[in-house]
Amino acid sequence: MRGHKKLGLSERDICTKLITPAVVAAGWDVNAQLREEVTLTDGRVIVRGKLSTRGRQLRADYVLYHRPNVPLAVIEAKDASHSPSAGLQQALSYGEMLDVPFVFSSNGSRFVFHDKTSQGALEREIEMTDFPSPAELWRKFQVWKGLDQPASQIVEQGYYTAVDGKAPRYYQATAVNRVVAAVANGQDRILLVMATGTGKTYTAFQIIWRLWKARAKKRILFLADRNILVDQTKSNDFAPFGGAMTKIANRQVDKSYEIYLALYQAVSGTTDEQDIYKQFSPDFFDLIIVDECHRGSAAADSAWRDILAYYSSATQIGMTATPKETANVSSTDYFGEPIYTYSLRQGIEDGFLAPYKVIRYDLDLDLIGYRPHVGTVDRYGHTVEDRIYGQSDVDTKVVFGPRTKLVAEKVTEFLKGNDRFGKTIVFCEDTEHADRMRKELANANADLVANNYRYVVRMTGDDVTGTAELDNFVDPFSSHPVIATTSKLLTTGVDVKTCKLIVLDQRIQSMTEFKQIIGRGTRIDEAHGKRFFTIMDFKRATELFADPAFDGDPVQIFEPPLEADLEELENTVESDQVTALPDEQSTDGTKPRKYYIDGVEVEVAARRVQYLDAEGKLITEALSAYVKRKLQDKYLTLGNFLARWTEADRKQAILAEVEELGIPLDALREEAPNGAGYDTFDLVCHIAFDRPPLTRRERAARVRDRQPFGAYSERARTVLYALLDKYADDDSATLESGKILHLKPFDQIGTPVEIIKRVFGGKDQYQAAVRELETQIYAEA
Repeated sequence: MRGHKKLGLSERDICTKLITPAVVAAGWDVNAQLREEVTLTDGRVIVRGKLSTRGRQLRADYVLYHRPNVPLAVIEAKDASHSPSAGLQQALSYGEMLDVPFVFSSNGSRFVFHDKTSQGALEREIEMTDFPSPAELWRKFQVWKGLDQPASQIVEQGYYTAVDGKAPRYYQATAVNRVVAAVANGQDRILLVMATGTGKTYTAFQIIWRLWKARAKKRILFLADRNILVDQTKSNDFAPFGGAMTKIANRQVDKSYEIYLALYQAVSGTTDEQDIYKQFSPDFFDLIIVDECHRGSAAADSAWRDILAYYSSATQIGMTATPKETANVSSTDYFGEPIYTYSLRQGIEDGFLAPYKVIRYDLDLDLIGYRPHVGTVDRYGHTVEDRIYGQSDVDTKVVFGPRTKLVAEKVTEFLKGNDRFGKTIVFCEDTEHADRMRKELANANADLVANNYRYVVRMTGDDVTGTAELDNFVDPFSSHPVIATTSKLLTTGVDVKTCKLIVLDQRIQSMTEFKQIIGRGTRIDEAHGKRFFTIMDFKRATELFADPAFDGDPVQIFEPPLEADLEELENTVESDQVTALPDEQSTDGTKPRKYYIDGVEVEVAARRVQYLDAEGKLITEALSAYVKRKLQDKYLTLGNFLARWTEADRKQAILAEVEELGIPLDALREEAPNGAGYDTFDLVCHIAFDRPPLTRRERAARVRDRQPFGAYSERARTVLYALLDKYADDDSATLESGKILHLKPFDQIGTPVEIIKRVFGGKDQYQAAVRELETQIYAEA
């Protein structure tokens, strides 16, 4: 096709008429190896007050595959007005996401080929007729990955194809492909880091499936430390293994299966007779996957490590959201550096994980501390030791009944203002604290508890009745329980997709534990209206968001101790804290475990709401200062912003630009005096550039005073002034959306089709009239 003829072609035409034929001519199967407009991300969730919307999805124009879910190359297309290399940087970012070495950009006249495997020039231009064949790229890929023929046969083993068509997300496929290639190349210790809620178990299933089907691994052990994790895995993601799979239970061993799932406590014990795993020979399993490997297996002297050492000849894969690195415990020391990391921040940015806002309450009693008067006795008659009790002592050494009640009231206040049936987890210091919190929440929500006592339930390791409700709590279709008070039981592995509120009334010093707790809310459940969640913090635990270690890459700081401190190592075991003694009993006959003090006053000293920015980091400065900085970085001057606003055909596009900066406009409106009366334009101009704002009603009144629509018919003027009234009353009324014509009073004028066609003469004329209305509204600008 001649160059001058190409200039009239759109990007889609370039793809259909020029790029696809060139790729197919090179031997690529259009049905099995070539996919167009491949959606990679869901689009970041943008929170607007109590509502949310989706940001822009990332889509690759082409992805070329060796096998389904095993990508080799990315192609980005541009129309003929661009150079052949115009799409290369965009394509390179997609190539990095998909972990492919071959990236192409084209405008239909030539390809620019970026080849990571090349020993010579990294980038070069090639003719449309010289596009490489599948065999050529696969050979180069094999060399790049170091795959010999046996290893290549393993890598070519297909994924499990679900009946419902479920396919792995891009990062899941990248994780699976990297692990399978590493195993095929003989790597025997592998660490995979994926944020909570990103599908670690599904990823593990696809890894096992491919290695098992390829007969590279014939007997596999999946090891976890929570019974619910094993049961969920067996009945959900691992179900396709069917009769080849078993769960080791009741200390019974059957060696006739190929896929084994086990709770590590079920196969180990304190004596050789209890170490059931030793009934298998050391070489029985050739693949072991350790779920949540930051927990037991990270400690060198743990029962986990004994099991892994026994099966030392097996390939061992550790999976975690939070690699544990302390002075005595290390995931990377055993498994090595992560072969792939998909972080919480990246998951939120891609729209696969839910963003969050933080409401932090500082209570005066916690900030100031408490010192008892001489001779003060607690609820049970114990003389309270004379010293200053700080926040670290609250609910661990000293209990204030009014404080627990205040926390319950603030949680209830939030639920009443948002969703009283939004699943909520309240993290407490220990099981006794969780029980007191359950009682206060029940009292604060007496109306709902009277209808169903399971509205609020304590779920701790020592409470069989409460724990029995766990399945109902995680079930999105089960309305009760709504609130779960806990200590450690729900910190990890429990999949509560519909969790909308996490309450922290627990001091958290461990970054690993903090990440796991935050992960309880990060799952998105579109079907049940869950796109984001809220964290309420009463003990300043969210200060850990400012720690560089939050969501960062794991850092190796482990130094194997010459003489391990047994007590310190035991403290790393993350099990539920159980109150062994009644509240009023003493540990030594004189001093109680806790003092219970009722006659104190507790008030909220400060309340602060914090949000995530566009990079997924918590905004810690004042919101107005943050917004001013971001807007000035984007638009530089008021003149630039006004020019951008005036030039835009659709004002909604500019508002979308502002929101993509991570600016919570509704929160900003709540903070500003009379903020509800201003539209977004005035908020931006006022906060970023100190321009005096006008309310929507003031702007509408000025338009009416000018009477600018004399050229329109009487019915058209009626519609335009009705639109102006909608603008004055409600900033959420989008003038540019045709849906507004379905509302009153437009139904008195005619149907939307009648208004557009008969009153204005057609869609183009109606849209032009709306643009003129917007011009009049912002005439002063």
